[in-house]
Amino acid sequence: MKHRLQCIGCSRIFNPAQIPIYACPACGDLLHIVYNYDSLGRKFRESLHSPGPLSVWRYHRILPVSLANAISIAEGGTGLSKSERLARSLRMSEVYFKNDGQNPTGSFKDRGMTVAISRAVEIGADTVLCASTGNTSASMAAYAAKAGLKAIVLIPKGKIAMGKLLQAMVHGSKICQVEGNFDKALERARKMTSGRRGLYLVNSINPYRLEGQKTLAFEVWEQLGRRIPDVVIVPVGNAGNISAIWKGFQELRRTRLTARVPRMIGVQASGAAPLADAYAKNRQKVIPWPNPETIASAIRIGAPASWKKALRAVRESRGAIIKASDEEITAAQRLLANHEGIFAEPASAASVAGLLKAKKVRLLTPRETVVCVITGHGLKDQKAAAAFAGL
Repeated sequence: MKHRLQCIGCSRIFNPAQIPIYACPACGDLLHIVYNYDSLGRKFRESLHSPGPLSVWRYHRILPVSLANAISIAEGGTGLSKSERLARSLRMSEVYFKNDGQNPTGSFKDRGMTVAISRAVEIGADTVLCASTGNTSASMAAYAAKAGLKAIVLIPKGKIAMGKLLQAMVHGSKICQVEGNFDKALERARKMTSGRRGLYLVNSINPYRLEGQKTLAFEVWEQLGRRIPDVVIVPVGNAGNISAIWKGFQELRRTRLTARVPRMIGVQASGAAPLADAYAKNRQKVIPWPNPETIASAIRIGAPASWKKALRAVRESRGAIIKASDEEITAAQRLLANHEGIFAEPASAASVAGLLKAKKVRLLTPRETVVCVITGHGLKDQKAAAAFAGL
C-alpha cells in the first residue's frame, strides 16, 4: 500500500480503501496522508532527474492517486517571479511571488482539486460536493466536468464573488445557497457526505486535496535552483493551504532532497483572524469567530477547519500568523499591480500585506529569501479593485 490515512490527534491509522472519512471516528481530529518515506524516497528522487515541465503530476511518485487515474487540466507549473521594485523599496535582497493565479481556473485550488477529483474517480464516486466562498466551487466544477461527475456547490447566501460563482455555473454545477456564512455551509456539507461512498467531499478537510496543494513547495524548490527559501508567506482562510505547503517542504527533507525547511508565516484579514488571535495569545485551540467580515472574501472564514494543522505548521517552522487590515490588503493589492505587474484578488494580496508588516515588525531580515504565495487572480473578485480604480 503506497499510503495510509493517519489522525493528526490520536495518530490512529486508517485503511484508505474504507468508505471515505474526513475526520477520525475516535477523536474527531482531521486526517493526513502518510507514506513509507524510506521506500518511497529513492523513487521520488529518481523521478526528479528528468528536467520535464513543472506540474502537479510531475510529483506523482509522492501523491496518493495513480497517475493512470489523473484528471488534469494542466495545473501547476505556475510562475515564480522575482521582485525588483518592491524588494528594493523594502531593502530586501530576494523577494519572489509564486503566482498560483495562473492555474487553469485562476486559483491555487486547482492544485488540490486535480488530486481530489482523481481520487473521486478512483473510488467510484459519481457526485462531488463542496462548500465554498468561491474559488473551491469554480475549481471543483471545472474538474468535475472534465471527469464527467455531477457537482453540487453549497455557498453562503450573498457572500460569493460573482466571477467565481459564474465559473461554477458555467461548468454545470448545481448551486445551493445556505443561510449563514461559509462555516455553516461546510458544516452542512460534512453532514451530507458522512458515511456515503458515492457523494465525495472535496473541501480542504479532505486530505487528498491537500496532497495536491503541497506540490507548490516542490515547485518553489525547483524554481529556486533546488534551494529552500528562508520564509514563505501564505494567506490563511480555512488554513488548508499553509498546512499543505509546510507538508511539502517537510517531505523534501524526509526524502533527503534538502536539509532545510522555511519559516511559514500565515496572514489573516483582521476581520477574520481567529488563528492569528490564537497564535498571538499562545493558545492551543482556536476560538471560532461567529461573524467574520473582510473585503478579502476568499479568507472570510471564522472557524478554519484546518486550524490545528496550521498552528503546528507555524510553530514547528518557527514562523508566525499575523493580521492585515482591509486597508492594508487593498493597499498591497495596488502595490503588487503597480510595482510588479501582478493583479491579485484581495485574499491573495494578503501575503504581500503580510510581507510589509513582517518587515516592519522585524520578523524578516534584509538578506532572507522570501516567497509570497499569490493564491488567486484579481479578476476572480473585482469589487475592491473596481473601487480603487474609480469604476
